[in-house]
Amino acid sequence: MSASRKRVAVIGGGVIGGGWAGRFLLNGWDVAVFDPAPEAERRIGAVLDRARASLPALYDRPLPAEGKLTFCSSIAEAVEGADWVQESVSERLELKHKVYGEIAAHLPDGDFIASSTSGFKASDLAAKGAPVVVVHPFNPVYLLPLVEISGDPALRQKAIPIVTSIGMHPLEMKTEIDAFIGNRFQESVWREALWMLKDGIATTAEIDDAIRMGFGLRWAQMGLFETYRIAGGEAGMESYIEQFGPTLQWPWSKLTDVPELDAALIKAIGDQSDAQSGHMTIAELETLRDDNLVAILRGLRRTGSGAGGVITRHEARLETGGEIDGLPITLRRVVPVTWTDYNGHMNEAAYLELGTWATDGLMQLVGADEAYIASGKSYFTVDTRIRYLDEVHRGEPLTVTTQVLDGSGKKMKLFHRVLKQDGGLCATLETLLLHTDLTTRRACAPDAHVAEVLEKLAEDHAGRPAEGAGGAVGDRG
Repeated sequence: MSASRKRVAVIGGGVIGGGWAGRFLLNGWDVAVFDPAPEAERRIGAVLDRARASLPALYDRPLPAEGKLTFCSSIAEAVEGADWVQESVSERLELKHKVYGEIAAHLPDGDFIASSTSGFKASDLAAKGAPVVVVHPFNPVYLLPLVEISGDPALRQKAIPIVTSIGMHPLEMKTEIDAFIGNRFQESVWREALWMLKDGIATTAEIDDAIRMGFGLRWAQMGLFETYRIAGGEAGMESYIEQFGPTLQWPWSKLTDVPELDAALIKAIGDQSDAQSGHMTIAELETLRDDNLVAILRGLRRTGSGAGGVITRHEARLETGGEIDGLPITLRRVVPVTWTDYNGHMNEAAYLELGTWATDGLMQLVGADEAYIASGKSYFTVDTRIRYLDEVHRGEPLTVTTQVLDGSGKKMKLFHRVLKQDGGLCATLETLLLHTDLTTRRACAPDAHVAEVLEKLAEDHAGRPAEGAGGAVGDRG
Protein backbone atom coordinates (compact mmCIF):
# COMPACT_ATOMS: atom_id res chain seq x y z
CA MET A 1 0.00 0.00 0.00
CA SER A 2 1.35 3.38 -0.99
CA ALA A 3 2.75 5.54 1.80
CA SER A 4 2.09 8.68 -0.26
CA ARG A 5 -1.67 8.10 -0.48
CA LYS A 6 -3.87 8.25 2.57
CA ARG A 7 -7.41 7.13 1.77
CA VAL A 8 -9.39 4.50 3.61
CA ALA A 9 -12.61 2.80 2.55
CA VAL A 10 -14.85 1.95 5.51
CA ILE A 11 -17.44 -0.65 4.54
CA GLY A 12 -20.15 -0.69 7.20
CA GLY A 13 -20.85 2.39 9.28
CA GLY A 14 -22.11 1.02 12.59
CA VAL A 15 -20.47 1.54 15.98
CA ILE A 16 -17.18 -0.08 14.92
CA GLY A 17 -17.13 1.28 11.36
CA GLY A 18 -17.87 4.76 12.67
CA GLY A 19 -15.08 4.40 15.23
CA TRP A 20 -12.64 3.41 12.47
CA ALA A 21 -13.77 6.44 10.45
CA GLY A 22 -12.98 8.68 13.44
CA ARG A 23 -9.58 7.08 14.10
CA PHE A 24 -8.45 7.43 10.46
CA LEU A 25 -10.05 10.84 9.82
CA LEU A 26 -8.44 12.46 12.87
CA ASN A 27 -5.08 11.02 11.83
CA GLY A 28 -5.22 12.83 8.50
CA TRP A 29 -6.68 10.14 6.24
CA ASP A 30 -9.48 10.79 3.77
CA VAL A 31 -12.35 8.45 4.60
CA ALA A 32 -14.87 7.01 2.12
CA VAL A 33 -17.81 5.27 3.81
CA PHE A 34 -20.29 2.85 2.30
CA ASP A 35 -23.32 1.89 4.38
CA PRO A 36 -26.76 1.58 2.77
CA ALA A 37 -28.62 2.17 6.05
CA PRO A 38 -30.76 5.36 5.90
CA GLU A 39 -29.38 6.63 9.23
CA ALA A 40 -25.72 5.92 8.47
CA GLU A 41 -24.64 9.55 8.00
CA ARG A 42 -26.35 10.67 11.20
CA ARG A 43 -24.92 7.77 13.23
CA ILE A 44 -21.38 8.31 11.97
CA GLY A 45 -21.72 12.06 12.53
CA ALA A 46 -22.55 11.40 16.19
CA VAL A 47 -19.53 9.10 16.58
CA LEU A 48 -17.25 11.68 14.93
CA ASP A 49 -18.49 14.40 17.28
CA ARG A 50 -17.42 12.25 20.23
CA ALA A 51 -14.11 11.34 18.60
CA ARG A 52 -13.23 14.99 17.88
CA ALA A 53 -13.89 15.87 21.52
CA SER A 54 -11.81 13.03 22.96
CA LEU A 55 -9.01 11.59 20.80
CA PRO A 56 -7.07 14.88 20.34
CA ALA A 57 -7.42 15.51 24.08
CA LEU A 58 -5.08 12.57 24.72
CA TYR A 59 -2.18 14.37 23.04
CA ASP A 60 0.07 17.31 23.84
CA ARG A 61 0.83 17.75 20.15
CA PRO A 62 -1.76 18.39 17.44
CA LEU A 63 -2.95 15.46 15.38
CA PRO A 64 -2.64 15.89 11.59
CA ALA A 65 -5.16 18.09 9.80
CA GLU A 66 -8.46 16.22 9.63
CA GLY A 67 -9.08 14.30 6.41
CA LYS A 68 -12.10 14.57 4.14
CA LEU A 69 -15.18 12.43 4.84
CA THR A 70 -17.22 11.12 1.88
CA PHE A 71 -20.33 8.95 1.87
CA CYS A 72 -20.46 6.68 -1.17
CA SER A 73 -23.40 5.06 -2.93
CA SER A 74 -21.60 1.78 -3.71
CA ILE A 75 -18.75 -0.42 -2.52
CA ALA A 76 -16.98 0.17 -5.84
CA GLU A 77 -17.07 3.95 -5.31
CA ALA A 78 -15.74 3.66 -1.76
CA VAL A 79 -12.91 1.26 -2.66
CA GLU A 80 -11.77 3.20 -5.73
CA GLY A 81 -8.29 4.62 -4.97
CA ALA A 82 -8.28 3.34 -1.37
CA ASP A 83 -4.98 2.51 0.34
CA TRP A 84 -6.76 0.57 3.08
CA VAL A 85 -10.14 -1.17 3.14
CA GLN A 86 -11.75 -1.73 6.55
CA GLU A 87 -14.76 -4.06 6.57
CA SER A 88 -17.09 -3.70 9.54
CA VAL A 89 -20.35 -5.31 8.42
CA SER A 90 -22.54 -7.57 10.58
CA GLU A 91 -21.09 -10.79 12.00
CA ARG A 92 -22.64 -13.11 9.39
CA LEU A 93 -20.13 -15.13 7.42
CA GLU A 94 -22.25 -15.36 4.29
CA LEU A 95 -22.73 -11.56 4.28
CA LYS A 96 -19.02 -10.98 4.72
CA HIS A 97 -18.19 -13.33 1.83
CA LYS A 98 -20.67 -11.48 -0.39
CA VAL A 99 -19.16 -8.11 0.54
CA TYR A 100 -15.61 -9.43 0.03
CA GLY A 101 -16.49 -10.52 -3.49
CA GLU A 102 -17.59 -6.99 -4.34
CA ILE A 103 -14.54 -5.41 -2.69
CA ALA A 104 -12.05 -7.82 -4.28
CA ALA A 105 -13.32 -6.95 -7.75
CA HIS A 106 -11.99 -3.42 -7.24
CA LEU A 107 -8.84 -4.04 -5.16
CA PRO A 108 -5.48 -3.23 -6.76
CA ASP A 109 -3.03 -6.12 -6.97
CA GLY A 110 -1.32 -6.72 -3.64
CA ASP A 111 -3.93 -4.92 -1.55
CA PHE A 112 -6.15 -6.68 0.97
CA ILE A 113 -9.26 -6.37 3.12
CA ALA A 114 -8.94 -5.65 6.85
CA SER A 115 -11.83 -7.18 8.76
CA SER A 116 -13.14 -5.89 12.08
CA THR A 117 -14.66 -9.30 12.83
CA SER A 118 -14.94 -10.05 16.52
CA GLY A 119 -14.77 -13.83 16.17
CA PHE A 120 -14.20 -15.36 12.72
CA LYS A 121 -10.76 -16.70 11.83
CA ALA A 122 -9.03 -15.08 8.85
CA SER A 123 -8.90 -18.46 7.08
CA ASP A 124 -12.71 -18.68 7.30
CA LEU A 125 -13.09 -15.13 6.02
CA ALA A 126 -10.71 -15.79 3.13
CA ALA A 127 -12.27 -19.16 2.24
CA LYS A 128 -13.81 -17.80 -0.98
CA GLY A 129 -10.50 -16.47 -2.25
CA ALA A 130 -10.54 -12.84 -1.10
CA PRO A 131 -7.34 -11.53 0.56
CA VAL A 132 -8.52 -10.90 4.13
CA VAL A 133 -6.63 -10.25 7.35
CA VAL A 134 -8.27 -9.88 10.76
CA VAL A 135 -7.76 -6.38 12.20
CA HIS A 136 -9.98 -6.55 15.26
CA PRO A 137 -10.34 -3.35 17.34
CA PHE A 138 -12.08 -2.58 20.62
CA ASN A 139 -14.85 -0.04 21.14
CA PRO A 140 -14.45 2.91 21.05
CA VAL A 141 -12.01 2.40 18.20
CA TYR A 142 -10.97 6.06 18.19
CA LEU A 143 -9.72 5.84 21.81
CA LEU A 144 -8.66 2.28 22.65
CA PRO A 145 -5.32 1.40 21.06
CA LEU A 146 -5.48 -2.41 20.96
CA VAL A 147 -6.01 -4.09 17.59
CA GLU A 148 -5.62 -7.87 17.19
CA ILE A 149 -4.11 -8.88 13.86
CA SER A 150 -4.43 -12.43 12.55
CA GLY A 151 -4.17 -14.21 9.23
CA ASP A 152 -1.65 -14.66 6.43
CA PRO A 153 1.83 -13.64 7.69
CA ALA A 154 2.54 -11.44 4.66
CA LEU A 155 -0.73 -9.58 5.12
CA ARG A 156 -0.10 -9.17 8.85
CA GLN A 157 3.20 -7.49 8.08
CA LYS A 158 1.49 -5.09 5.69
CA ALA A 159 -1.21 -4.25 8.22
CA ILE A 160 0.98 -3.62 11.28
CA PRO A 161 2.71 -0.39 10.19
CA ILE A 162 -0.58 1.16 9.08
CA VAL A 163 -2.37 0.66 12.40
CA THR A 164 0.77 1.77 14.24
CA SER A 165 0.82 5.00 12.21
CA ILE A 166 -2.66 5.93 13.46
CA GLY A 167 -1.73 5.48 17.11
CA MET A 168 -2.82 1.89 17.74
CA HIS A 169 -1.07 -1.08 19.34
CA PRO A 170 -0.95 -4.11 17.01
CA LEU A 171 -1.14 -7.45 18.80
CA GLU A 172 0.05 -9.92 16.18
CA MET A 173 -1.40 -13.40 16.58
CA LYS A 174 0.73 -16.05 14.93
CA THR A 175 -1.76 -18.82 15.70
CA GLU A 176 -5.37 -18.58 14.56
CA ILE A 177 -8.15 -19.07 17.10
CA ASP A 178 -11.81 -18.10 17.08
CA ALA A 179 -12.55 -14.85 18.95
CA PHE A 180 -8.81 -14.10 19.33
CA ILE A 181 -7.34 -13.14 22.72
CA GLY A 182 -9.28 -10.16 24.05
CA ASN A 183 -12.75 -11.45 23.26
CA ARG A 184 -11.96 -14.83 24.82
CA PHE A 185 -11.14 -13.10 28.09
CA GLN A 186 -14.25 -10.96 27.87
CA GLU A 187 -16.36 -14.02 27.09
CA SER A 188 -15.03 -15.91 30.12
CA VAL A 189 -15.86 -13.03 32.45
CA TRP A 190 -19.29 -12.65 30.80
CA ARG A 191 -20.09 -16.36 31.33
CA GLU A 192 -19.09 -16.25 35.00
CA ALA A 193 -21.14 -13.07 35.47
CA LEU A 194 -24.19 -14.74 33.94
CA TRP A 195 -23.92 -17.61 36.44
CA MET A 196 -23.67 -15.17 39.35
CA LEU A 197 -26.84 -13.50 38.09
CA LYS A 198 -28.58 -16.81 37.42
CA ASP A 199 -27.75 -18.13 40.88
CA GLY A 200 -28.76 -14.89 42.62
CA ILE A 201 -25.24 -14.28 43.94
CA ALA A 202 -24.77 -10.76 42.56
CA THR A 203 -26.56 -8.05 40.60
CA THR A 204 -25.33 -6.32 37.45
CA ALA A 205 -24.30 -3.28 39.54
CA GLU A 206 -22.38 -5.40 42.07
CA ILE A 207 -20.51 -7.24 39.33
CA ASP A 208 -19.58 -3.98 37.60
CA ASP A 209 -18.40 -2.50 40.92
CA ALA A 210 -16.14 -5.51 41.51
CA ILE A 211 -14.45 -4.78 38.18
CA ARG A 212 -14.30 -0.99 38.10
CA MET A 213 -13.46 -0.50 41.79
CA GLY A 214 -10.88 -3.27 41.95
CA PHE A 215 -8.97 -5.41 39.51
CA GLY A 216 -10.13 -3.47 36.44
CA LEU A 217 -7.97 -0.53 37.52
CA ARG A 218 -4.93 -2.81 37.92
CA TRP A 219 -5.54 -4.50 34.58
CA ALA A 220 -5.72 -1.12 32.81
CA GLN A 221 -2.04 -0.48 33.43
CA MET A 222 -0.46 -3.89 34.06
CA GLY A 223 -2.63 -6.60 32.59
CA LEU A 224 -3.05 -10.03 34.19
CA PHE A 225 0.36 -11.64 34.63
CA GLU A 226 2.20 -8.51 35.74
CA THR A 227 -0.55 -7.88 38.32
CA TYR A 228 -0.22 -11.43 39.68
CA ARG A 229 3.57 -11.19 39.71
CA ILE A 230 3.28 -8.30 42.16
CA ALA A 231 0.74 -10.28 44.21
CA GLY A 232 3.47 -12.84 44.79
CA GLY A 233 5.51 -10.28 46.74
CA GLU A 234 9.29 -10.03 46.46
CA ALA A 235 9.56 -13.64 45.31
CA GLY A 236 7.48 -12.79 42.22
CA MET A 237 5.40 -15.04 40.00
CA GLU A 238 6.67 -18.36 41.32
CA SER A 239 5.58 -17.39 44.81
CA TYR A 240 2.15 -16.34 43.55
CA ILE A 241 1.62 -19.66 41.76
CA GLU A 242 2.80 -21.59 44.82
CA GLN A 243 0.34 -19.72 47.04
CA PHE A 244 -2.68 -19.51 44.78
CA GLY A 245 -2.16 -22.23 42.19
CA PRO A 246 -4.10 -24.82 44.23
CA THR A 247 -7.22 -22.64 44.03
CA LEU A 248 -7.52 -23.64 40.37
CA GLN A 249 -8.75 -27.00 41.65
CA TRP A 250 -11.37 -25.43 43.87
CA PRO A 251 -14.95 -25.18 42.62
CA TRP A 252 -14.88 -21.38 42.28
CA SER A 253 -15.85 -21.05 38.66
CA LYS A 254 -18.44 -22.41 36.26
CA LEU A 255 -16.55 -21.41 33.14
CA THR A 256 -16.98 -24.87 31.62
CA ASP A 257 -20.75 -24.58 31.95
CA VAL A 258 -23.02 -21.87 30.53
CA PRO A 259 -26.46 -20.92 31.89
CA GLU A 260 -29.34 -20.96 29.46
CA LEU A 261 -30.30 -17.42 28.47
CA ASP A 262 -33.98 -18.07 29.07
CA ALA A 263 -36.66 -15.37 29.30
CA ALA A 264 -36.35 -15.10 33.08
CA LEU A 265 -32.57 -14.54 33.05
CA ILE A 266 -32.79 -12.08 30.17
CA LYS A 267 -35.49 -10.11 32.03
CA ALA A 268 -33.45 -10.11 35.24
CA ILE A 269 -30.41 -8.76 33.39
CA GLY A 270 -32.49 -6.12 31.63
CA ASP A 271 -34.30 -4.98 34.79
CA GLN A 272 -31.10 -4.78 36.84
CA SER A 273 -29.25 -2.94 34.10
CA ASP A 274 -32.12 -0.45 33.82
CA ALA A 275 -32.02 0.12 37.57
CA GLN A 276 -28.25 0.55 37.41
CA SER A 277 -27.92 2.85 34.39
CA GLY A 278 -31.38 3.66 33.06
CA HIS A 279 -31.24 7.25 34.37
CA MET A 280 -28.77 8.07 31.56
CA THR A 281 -29.23 7.92 27.82
CA ILE A 282 -26.86 5.86 25.70
CA ALA A 283 -25.37 9.10 24.35
CA GLU A 284 -24.72 10.31 27.90
CA LEU A 285 -23.12 7.00 28.83
CA GLU A 286 -20.89 7.14 25.74
CA THR A 287 -19.75 10.65 26.63
CA LEU A 288 -19.08 9.55 30.21
CA ARG A 289 -17.15 6.54 28.93
CA ASP A 290 -15.01 8.70 26.65
CA ASP A 291 -14.32 11.26 29.39
CA ASN A 292 -13.28 8.49 31.78
CA LEU A 293 -11.04 6.87 29.19
CA VAL A 294 -9.34 10.18 28.36
CA ALA A 295 -8.66 10.78 32.07
CA ILE A 296 -7.30 7.24 32.59
CA LEU A 297 -5.23 7.24 29.39
CA ARG A 298 -3.77 10.67 30.10
CA GLY A 299 -2.84 9.41 33.56
CA LEU A 300 -1.09 6.41 32.02
CA ARG A 301 0.75 8.76 29.65
CA ARG A 302 2.55 10.33 32.61
CA THR A 303 4.42 7.10 33.29
CA GLY A 304 4.31 5.59 29.80
CA SER A 305 2.55 2.53 31.22
CA GLY A 306 0.31 0.28 29.15
CA ALA A 307 -1.82 2.14 26.63
CA GLY A 308 -0.23 5.41 27.76
CA GLY A 309 3.03 4.34 26.14
CA VAL A 310 1.25 3.81 22.81
CA ILE A 311 0.00 7.41 22.87
CA THR A 312 3.42 8.75 23.85
CA ARG A 313 5.14 6.92 20.98
CA HIS A 314 2.50 8.03 18.50
CA GLU A 315 2.72 11.62 19.70
CA ALA A 316 6.49 11.66 19.09
CA ARG A 317 5.71 11.23 15.38
CA LEU A 318 3.29 14.16 15.22
CA GLU A 319 4.38 17.48 13.79
CA THR A 320 4.97 20.61 15.85
CA GLY A 321 5.81 24.21 15.04
CA GLY A 322 4.39 26.79 12.68
CA GLU A 323 3.65 30.50 13.07
CA ILE A 324 0.71 32.86 13.38
CA ASP A 325 1.27 36.56 12.62
CA GLY A 326 5.02 36.03 12.78
CA LEU A 327 4.95 34.47 16.25
CA PRO A 328 5.92 30.85 16.86
CA ILE A 329 3.19 28.36 17.76
CA THR A 330 4.43 26.77 20.96
CA LEU A 331 1.41 24.60 21.78
CA ARG A 332 -1.74 23.17 20.25
CA ARG A 333 -4.08 21.34 22.58
CA VAL A 334 -7.65 20.11 22.67
CA VAL A 335 -9.15 20.74 26.11
CA PRO A 336 -9.52 17.40 27.97
CA VAL A 337 -12.33 16.84 30.44
CA THR A 338 -9.73 16.83 33.23
CA TRP A 339 -9.23 20.57 32.62
CA THR A 340 -12.89 21.48 33.17
CA ASP A 341 -14.69 22.37 36.40
CA TYR A 342 -18.19 22.21 37.84
CA ASN A 343 -19.19 25.24 35.76
CA GLY A 344 -18.53 23.24 32.61
CA HIS A 345 -15.62 25.31 31.37
CA MET A 346 -11.84 25.29 31.59
CA ASN A 347 -10.60 25.83 35.14
CA GLU A 348 -8.16 28.66 35.86
CA ALA A 349 -5.50 26.20 37.01
CA ALA A 350 -5.61 24.61 33.57
CA TYR A 351 -4.67 27.94 31.97
CA LEU A 352 -1.54 27.93 34.08
CA GLU A 353 -0.78 24.38 32.95
CA LEU A 354 -1.39 25.43 29.35
CA GLY A 355 1.08 28.27 29.78
CA THR A 356 3.61 25.90 31.33
CA TRP A 357 3.53 23.63 28.29
CA ALA A 358 3.72 26.62 25.95
CA THR A 359 6.81 27.81 27.84
CA ASP A 360 8.29 24.34 27.40
CA GLY A 361 7.57 24.66 23.67
CA LEU A 362 9.49 27.92 23.53
CA MET A 363 12.33 26.39 25.52
CA GLN A 364 12.55 23.58 22.95
CA LEU A 365 12.66 26.22 20.22
CA VAL A 366 15.64 28.07 21.75
CA GLY A 367 17.58 24.88 22.52
CA ALA A 368 16.80 24.54 26.23
CA ASP A 369 15.52 21.04 25.53
CA GLU A 370 15.74 17.73 27.40
CA ALA A 371 19.42 17.30 26.58
CA TYR A 372 20.16 20.82 27.82
CA ILE A 373 18.29 20.21 31.07
CA ALA A 374 20.09 16.89 31.50
CA SER A 375 23.37 18.83 31.26
CA GLY A 376 22.38 20.70 34.43
CA LYS A 377 20.75 23.96 33.27
CA SER A 378 17.17 25.12 32.85
CA TYR A 379 14.75 28.04 33.30
CA PHE A 380 12.72 28.53 36.49
CA THR A 381 9.48 30.53 36.58
CA VAL A 382 9.45 33.44 39.03
CA ASP A 383 6.25 35.29 38.06
CA THR A 384 3.14 34.62 35.95
CA ARG A 385 0.15 36.86 35.25
CA ILE A 386 -2.98 35.52 33.56
CA ARG A 387 -5.96 37.25 31.96
CA TYR A 388 -9.11 35.23 31.23
CA LEU A 389 -10.92 36.73 28.25
CA ASP A 390 -13.41 34.11 27.06
CA GLU A 391 -14.93 30.82 28.19
CA VAL A 392 -13.38 27.60 26.91
CA HIS A 393 -15.16 24.24 27.02
CA ARG A 394 -14.34 20.53 26.85
CA GLY A 395 -13.13 19.42 23.42
CA GLU A 396 -12.25 22.92 22.15
CA PRO A 397 -8.99 23.16 20.18
CA LEU A 398 -6.61 25.83 21.49
CA THR A 399 -3.46 27.26 19.90
CA VAL A 400 -0.81 29.21 21.81
CA THR A 401 1.63 31.66 20.23
CA THR A 402 4.57 33.02 22.22
CA GLN A 403 6.20 36.42 22.03
CA VAL A 404 9.63 36.92 23.61
CA LEU A 405 9.46 40.24 25.46
CA ASP A 406 12.96 39.99 26.94
CA GLY A 407 15.78 37.55 26.25
CA SER A 408 18.70 39.40 27.77
CA GLY A 409 21.11 37.98 30.31
CA LYS A 410 19.54 35.52 32.75
CA LYS A 411 15.97 36.61 31.98
CA MET A 412 13.39 35.09 29.67
CA LYS A 413 10.14 37.08 29.66
CA LEU A 414 7.36 35.60 27.53
CA PHE A 415 3.86 36.62 26.46
CA HIS A 416 1.56 33.74 25.50
CA ARG A 417 -1.61 34.33 23.49
CA VAL A 418 -4.21 31.55 23.77
CA LEU A 419 -6.37 31.43 20.63
CA LYS A 420 -9.62 29.59 19.99
CA GLN A 421 -10.35 27.80 16.73
CA ASP A 422 -11.91 30.93 15.20
CA GLY A 423 -8.77 32.94 16.02
CA GLY A 424 -10.36 34.73 18.95
CA LEU A 425 -8.20 35.50 21.96
CA CYS A 426 -9.44 33.67 25.08
CA ALA A 427 -6.52 34.26 27.46
CA THR A 428 -3.06 35.76 27.79
CA LEU A 429 -0.21 34.77 30.08
CA GLU A 430 2.83 36.89 30.86
CA THR A 431 5.59 34.90 32.53
CA LEU A 432 9.08 35.74 33.73
CA LEU A 433 11.74 33.04 34.07
CA LEU A 434 15.36 33.06 35.21
CA HIS A 435 18.04 30.79 33.82
CA THR A 436 19.26 28.48 36.60
CA ASP A 437 22.15 26.16 37.33
CA LEU A 438 20.46 22.97 38.53
CA THR A 439 23.44 21.93 40.67
CA THR A 440 23.67 25.18 42.67
CA ARG A 441 19.98 26.16 42.24
CA ARG A 442 21.16 29.73 41.53
CA ALA A 443 20.55 31.97 38.56
CA CYS A 444 23.25 32.00 35.91
CA ALA A 445 23.74 33.02 32.30
CA PRO A 446 22.50 30.55 29.65
CA ASP A 447 24.85 28.80 27.27
CA ALA A 448 25.80 30.87 24.25
CA HIS A 449 23.71 28.94 21.71
CA VAL A 450 20.56 29.36 23.83
CA ALA A 451 21.23 33.04 24.55
CA GLU A 452 21.80 33.75 20.85
CA VAL A 453 18.49 32.23 19.71
CA LEU A 454 16.57 33.86 22.57
CA GLU A 455 18.01 37.30 21.89
CA LYS A 456 17.24 36.95 18.17
CA LEU A 457 13.60 36.07 18.91
CA ALA A 458 13.30 39.05 21.29
CA GLU A 459 14.66 41.29 18.54
CA ASP A 460 12.26 39.84 15.94
CA HIS A 461 9.29 40.23 18.30
CA ALA A 462 10.16 43.76 19.48
CA GLY A 463 7.61 46.48 18.89
CA ARG A 464 4.58 44.20 19.01
CA PRO A 465 1.96 45.22 21.56
CA ALA A 466 1.55 42.65 24.31
CA GLU A 467 -2.18 43.08 24.82
CA GLY A 468 -3.06 42.88 28.47
CA ALA A 469 0.53 42.52 29.70
CA GLY A 470 0.59 43.30 33.37
CA GLY A 471 -3.23 43.21 33.64
CA ALA A 472 -5.21 41.82 36.53
CA VAL A 473 -6.09 38.17 36.82
CA GLY A 474 -9.71 37.46 35.86
CA ASP A 475 -12.34 35.55 37.76
CA ARG A 476 -13.83 32.11 37.07
CA GLY A 477 -16.41 33.47 34.61
